[in-house]
Order: sequence, then C-alpha cells, then structure tokens
Amino acid sequence: MKRVALATTSYPDRIVESGQEAAGAFVADFAEALAQHCEVHVVAAADEDHVDAAGRLTTHRFQVPQRPLSLLRAASPSDWPKIWASLRAGQRALDRVVDEVDFDHIFALWALPSGYWARRAGRRRGVPYSTWALGSDIWSLGKLPVVSSILRGVLRGAARRYADGLVLADDVAALSGMSCDFLPSSRRLETAPGALRGEPPYRLAFLGRWHPNKGADLLLDALAELDDVAWAKIEEVRYCGGGPLEEQVRAGVAELSAAGRPIALRGYLDRAQAVALYQWADYLIIPSRIESIPVIFSDAMQCGVPLVSTPVGDLPRLIESYAVGVLAEQATAAALADALRRALHSSPSAVASGLDRARNDFDVTAAAARFYSDTLG
Repeated sequence: MKRVALATTSYPDRIVESGQEAAGAFVADFAEALAQHCEVHVVAAADEDHVDAAGRLTTHRFQVPQRPLSLLRAASPSDWPKIWASLRAGQRALDRVVDEVDFDHIFALWALPSGYWARRAGRRRGVPYSTWALGSDIWSLGKLPVVSSILRGVLRGAARRYADGLVLADDVAALSGMSCDFLPSSRRLETAPGALRGEPPYRLAFLGRWHPNKGADLLLDALAELDDVAWAKIEEVRYCGGGPLEEQVRAGVAELSAAGRPIALRGYLDRAQAVALYQWADYLIIPSRIESIPVIFSDAMQCGVPLVSTPVGDLPRLIESYAVGVLAEQATAAALADALRRALHSSPSAVASGLDRARNDFDVTAAAARFYSDTLG
C-alpha cells in the first residue's frame, strides 16, 4: 500500500475542536478521505507531543509554543522566539517520521513552512513532495524579499503544486515559473440543505476571524449604514468568530444593539454549531478585503446558504458563474451595504439551483481522490 506523509501547521484536535483552526478546519477531513486510498501519516502542530492511530490514519503531533501559528507575526520581534521554536519543532518532527516510515510522497499544507520542511526531509530520503498553497503563502509571505526566494525554491522543487484558489493558482505559477493546479479546500459537514425563504424578514450571519483581511470591521460599518427600511427586513444578524479586532467588534456590535438593531454577538463555533448557524441563516456574509476561496464558501454551498460577498479573489467568478448570491461592487463598507440592501430586496430561494451545482463541485472526497490520482494513482 502507498504511504503519504501530510505535513501541516494547522490541524484541528477532534476532541476539542473549537472553530479556531482557520485553514486547518478541513485538513482532518482531507486526511480521512485520503486514507480511503492509502496509508496517511499526518505531522501537525499541537499543544503537546503525542501520536494517535486509527486504521490507515496516524497523527504525529509536535509541540509548539502557541496555536494557531497563523497569529504569529514575523514583523513582531516578541514573536521571533516562538516562530523559531515552531519552525525547528516542525522540521524535527517531519524528519523523524520520514526516517521511521518508508513514504512514497510528502504533501505539504501549506507552502511555508510545511513545504520547506518537506523539501529538506524529502531530499534526505529521496521522497518527492507536493505543496498546497494558501493565499497567505503567496500574497503575504511572497512579498518578503528573503522569504520569497525560499518560497520560490520550495515551489520549484515540488513534484506538483496546488492552490486552493483559481487566481491563486495563476499567482503560484507566476512566482514559481511552473504549473499549478486548483484544488478546492472544503470540509465534510453532516447536513442537508433546508428550504430557502422567499420573503423577508431575513436572517444574516457572519462567521470568521475578526481580522482586517477578513473585513470584520467592514461588515460593522456596512451594517451601520443601513437605514430603518433595510433593518425592517432583517430578523436578526448573528456575528460569530474571534480574533485581533475583538475590542473593535464588541464596541461596534454594542453600538448597533444600543440603537435597537437586532444583532447578536457570538464567539468561535465548533463544527456542529457552525452547521446550526448555516441552517438558521438566509444569507451568509463574506466581507473580506483579501481572499482566495474561503472554506466558508464550500460550507455555505453544502448547507445551501446564499452569499453576500465583497468582490475579492475568486469570489466574483464563483458567485456569478454559479449564481449563488449577491456581489458587492467594491470591498468597501458603502458597497457592502448596497449589496446587503439588494439581498434584502431579493429572494434567497431564487438561487437554489446554483447552490446545488456548487455543492457537487466543492467536495473533500473528490479533492482527496484527485490528489491521490495525480501523485500516486
């Protein structure tokens, strides 16, 4: 049987999954789906070292000072010791596992630092590796002079390059000078789409990191721009998640609530809670400033929830081609407020057929099968 090492900096703990895993929320589902085809060994950051095995899937956890690692900032000198410790721990862990098991392939999620670990470990043992890039790999780390050179080398050394977005795949190809394939990131949700409402009042939901890139502040400003006529068409807004803008978010929600607007603030949601939110909502809002294809897009498609979104990354292409929601003209508060007004004057039930088509295309089982076929099939 073929064996794959899957190296990642973000992997949820199934026991205490809290909704804070960001990009890693779907990695466990991908690993489990891939284990239907081969033996999978996941090497992932965690709060402590330990190994778990179940059938064809073994998880090797290595301890890091802080999770999620995405919150560590190279621009902050106080984070440097934690970053360095995490980088060393990940390389040691992958080297150890690759020395112990005879692998056919290493799959790095994401290009950095996992791709760097995979390149070094693979070279020592003669094992090919592939990378799956996120937007943060290319659009943030790829702009740093020294880091961009390392990133380019990692990408060029990979047997195959994947990206979780269409535009992002083109950017990976441009940076590396080599081909890159789109591989959608999605997680498995145990749910069935419900009936969509045909008239207001509507329920609006936001779930994500409270971070400028995710537009957490844009959404608050857009909601503040809505007048009484628009709010009369809203049953409730549920604002969920957490992150560095928490103080600003709490203040903005409190101000809207004091003005008599029906808005409720909630923290991070685990998988079951997220599904309940999607089933409750008539529209899911994606107010991002920077984005590729967020996992929440495939979540919404699986649960049959229309979107109201800013026009960033691949979202314009997806929303328009599948006809699954309302697209703002710009990633600004004013444009998002206008998109919300248009959504409130339309019917979620009108996009049911588009949601069905998108649900079939964004499926984690299909993504895992394709990776296996590309690299080992």
